[in-house]
Amino acid sequence: MKKLILAAAIAATTAGSASAATIYEGKGLTYKLKGDFQIQLRKDVGADQKLDVEFDDLELKNTVIYDLGDDMKAFGQLDFGYKNSADAKSGYNGSQLEEAYVGLQFGNVSVSIGQQDFAVDSFGVDAQIEDKLKEDRFDATATSGNDVVRVDVNMDNFTLIATTELEAASEDSADGKGFDIFLSTSVAGVNLGAAYQNFDEDPTVSGDVDVWGISASFDAGFAEFGVDYSKADDGTTETDQYNLMTVVPVADTTDLGLGLTKVDDGSTDETEWYANVVYKFPAQKNVSVFAEVADTDKDGVKMGYLAGMRVKF
Repeated sequence: MKKLILAAAIAATTAGSASAATIYEGKGLTYKLKGDFQIQLRKDVGADQKLDVEFDDLELKNTVIYDLGDDMKAFGQLDFGYKNSADAKSGYNGSQLEEAYVGLQFGNVSVSIGQQDFAVDSFGVDAQIEDKLKEDRFDATATSGNDVVRVDVNMDNFTLIATTELEAASEDSADGKGFDIFLSTSVAGVNLGAAYQNFDEDPTVSGDVDVWGISASFDAGFAEFGVDYSKADDGTTETDQYNLMTVVPVADTTDLGLGLTKVDDGSTDETEWYANVVYKFPAQKNVSVFAEVADTDKDGVKMGYLAGMRVKF
């Protein structure tokens, strides 16, 4: 589950880890550890799909922050994921490096370099636990890299994130090049977002892709509503995607999510709908169980469903 509602104002900078457990704090050093373990039984949307155990998240995130004084901090992030090892039949026994970066924070501005998410990873509205279609056109292109320079600016009612993926000199580390930007703010209680990306997956072979998107969401109290639109143009094909979603808190512990996603490349289109329920235990809100059903209008495709449990800290 990537995001329940538009990230209108990212409260913490890149160095932040609000829900993480503080392992050590003293002498200007803070070390935080964050975990996210989600395992589920899932039958994917599609033809002839089988029920299996899926490891959606098995992550450990390490954050180190040094207070340098004068409203300045240094930070480092090292994140590992283990779901590939859990899913593997044999021969794979280890972790996958997901993020590795260092940076400096100056008040509301932070600058970081390394392997990390692009700015456009913060775009969009989505209440779906598992999707058959991509979350948006940015997700279909690229949302992270290993040669990333990133700038975050977080004000009271305004967020700006800009990243660039450098063209690596080594083929071993090359994973494209590009630039992207994400902006968000809130006006009269409506959260607004916009993003743009130019990305070239292989500068020696393929051409670049331009992607842009806009989004809006509103918390009406009895429910949250969100919509986004994104468009990708690779010079040959233009692909549009629309997302509609709502999250209804049916109880203090239980949320009902509903949504619709439509992707259209001019010659074919596909629409997916989903409905899910998430229950968080009253004594420990970081422990939850969930279930979801989803289907598309594609011929020959059967409904998918899943149920699972998530534990995080």
